[in-house]
Amino acid sequence: MSEPIKGENHVVVIGGGFCGLYAVKSLRKSGVKITLIDKRNFHLFQPLLYQVATGELSPGDIASPLRYVFSGNNEIDIINDEVTDIDPDKQEIALKKGLVGYDYLIVATGVDKNYFGNESWQENAPGLKTIEDALAIRNKILYAFEAAEIEKNQAVRKAWLTFVVIGGGPTGVELSGAIAELAFKTLRREYHRIDPEEIEIILLEAAPRILSAYPDTLALKAGKSLNRLGVTVMTNSMVTDVSESDITISRNGEKITKHSKNIIWTAGIKGTKIADILSAKTGADLDRAGRVMVNRDFSVATCSNIFVAGDLANYSHQTGQPLPGIAPVAMQEGRFLARIIKARIKGKKIPVFRYRNKGMLAVIGRNAAIADFGVLRVSGFFAWLVWIFVHIMYLVEFDNKMIVMIQWAWNYFTHKRGTRIITSG
Repeated sequence: MSEPIKGENHVVVIGGGFCGLYAVKSLRKSGVKITLIDKRNFHLFQPLLYQVATGELSPGDIASPLRYVFSGNNEIDIINDEVTDIDPDKQEIALKKGLVGYDYLIVATGVDKNYFGNESWQENAPGLKTIEDALAIRNKILYAFEAAEIEKNQAVRKAWLTFVVIGGGPTGVELSGAIAELAFKTLRREYHRIDPEEIEIILLEAAPRILSAYPDTLALKAGKSLNRLGVTVMTNSMVTDVSESDITISRNGEKITKHSKNIIWTAGIKGTKIADILSAKTGADLDRAGRVMVNRDFSVATCSNIFVAGDLANYSHQTGQPLPGIAPVAMQEGRFLARIIKARIKGKKIPVFRYRNKGMLAVIGRNAAIADFGVLRVSGFFAWLVWIFVHIMYLVEFDNKMIVMIQWAWNYFTHKRGTRIITSG
């Protein structure tokens, strides 16, 4: 193990997602030493992963190398490694390749997929959290059409052409809509033996309605838009079993089995293993999803110099409910933690965090989206335009903004998706 990197006012940030990225950006040129640790060497724009999974964008379009993002910032060290332990007493972080000391620690690793105790389902119902997940799902979807094209057995062909998305949150809604557009618009002229009538796309939700975080009116409009695209929305539908070619559902007391070789999981989240480490070492409580319960300033338990934010944090002090796991929340929290650290170093009054709701957006398909800005709720084409603008704005690199904007324009007018490549592995 190497000697700890530690000095006066050394801030260590674990996680290069939205929260970590904006914390580091806000701490630049403030006189502190910053170390950013991530097991990946890039920042990933997770809200657009589903577009990689359906061939609309390439992985490089939504990922930015961290060293490029912070090039020219000599006060920022970047370590590509994985955290294995944290020692609050020594103020040290153990990595696979060494030790790093800290004065202030920000943990913003995000969350993982949650199969609610049914981890065996993961093999046949992959989730969507990483670039690798998106590429695996892209392979799965595209190969299904190739297999169906040459399959002579009608029942087996039907299973190849049945797509089931589990989870009616924003990711599930956006993914099922994108699969429908891919199946019924982009691919319909490219396969000669597939009857579009055989294609079935199902969105399952255990709750009484999809998009539970949105107002009823917007959720209803989203459901209607999905229906127009060809997606069957099944609410009050609890998954009870998943196999290679079947999914079993309990719905209103009835057991239903669907034959499908394309099952995708978007139904839940849980804290990463670093949450368990923090709980064991600091006494921090975890919620039912394994997220860390934080104080009003995002510190944990009695450790005033360890902060947890982003999706991994359960911050319920403002509304009584955890703040939503969306990019604007993580960005605001990252900036706020930078303000807190700078205030402490200068001996100034500590600010109070208050999340400013900038709205929630979900796209259903071409010209169809919903947007909730609190007093203003819109849907349809205008919401779709807002969604495009916001997502372009949040991309980190200028090059990515231009590439994605051009790619979306091309796809809009041609219905073509240029990254429909099946890869090995």
